[in-house]
Amino acid sequence: MRTVTPAPVTAPPDGGPRTERLAHVGRRVAAYVALTKPRIIELLLVTTLPTMLLAQQRVGGGFPSVWLVVATLVGGTVAAGAANTLNMYLDRDIDGVMNRTRRRPIVTGAVTPRGALVFGIVLAVVSVAFFAVVVDLLAAGLTALAIVGYVVGYTMVLKRRTPQNIVWGGIAGCMPVLIGWAAVTGSLDWAPLALFLVVFFWTPPHYWPLSMRFRRDYAKAGVPMLPVVASDVRVAVEMVAYSVAMVAASLALVPLAPMSWVYAVVAAAVGAWFCWSVGVLLWRARHPRPGRRLREMGVFHASITYLTVLFAAVAVDPFLPL
Repeated sequence: MRTVTPAPVTAPPDGGPRTERLAHVGRRVAAYVALTKPRIIELLLVTTLPTMLLAQQRVGGGFPSVWLVVATLVGGTVAAGAANTLNMYLDRDIDGVMNRTRRRPIVTGAVTPRGALVFGIVLAVVSVAFFAVVVDLLAAGLTALAIVGYVVGYTMVLKRRTPQNIVWGGIAGCMPVLIGWAAVTGSLDWAPLALFLVVFFWTPPHYWPLSMRFRRDYAKAGVPMLPVVASDVRVAVEMVAYSVAMVAASLALVPLAPMSWVYAVVAAAVGAWFCWSVGVLLWRARHPRPGRRLREMGVFHASITYLTVLFAAVAVDPFLPL
């Protein structure tokens, strides 16, 4: 009987220099994408699209054109990426000190400071020019103002000088609602101003819990975030005040837009729920107990849920048959 000898098993080729080059390019692209802080951009876009849907009701109803929506979201993404990249370039010294940020691309050397600076400037110029050519000049001007506000106003002027840095620096994060409204209507109105104020008052109770969680990082880096220089009770009291103002601004949209009772109920309910979560944080801060945590990150995640639900209601309400 004839015996068949099996062929020897050989290891697959490792791909060689070409595979390594592709992997290197992939890592470089990922590093530059990380400079733009994609997860923060997602949150900004959550506010832009619903605002555009609401604005369309002022110019005839229905849906804004798909092209306009895509152009505005793409332009907004590039603009936010520019601001975030330049923020990382300017903060590269303290990013290397803080545990939360020490793995950012410039700190690890994945991207050089010069490369990040050029990348951020190019993104900024492209985004403003794109809005000016494809959308309209008002949206372009607001986009330029948002980038300058975040990079110069917040990062260069406020962040390392005042505990109220995130309050006034957060204005740049409110601009997408104005940009989305301007893209559709070519003008501004009281309704987008109410949405602007919602995001403005939302920013401190959204960001301060994160600052409470990483206060040692900020203290080590010399950044005077409010939770670094003030007691937990004072921070929580201010968070309650901003949360109440945020809910008031959301309800002001009802007569200004105008919105239906459905939006009013959702805004009141989700606003009450978020104020309750902040109130619990305040109660825990005032009544400390060994082994009991503040659970500040629960408030941080609740703030994201609040904004998402509220702007989902903004998007849906104009299309309800009421």
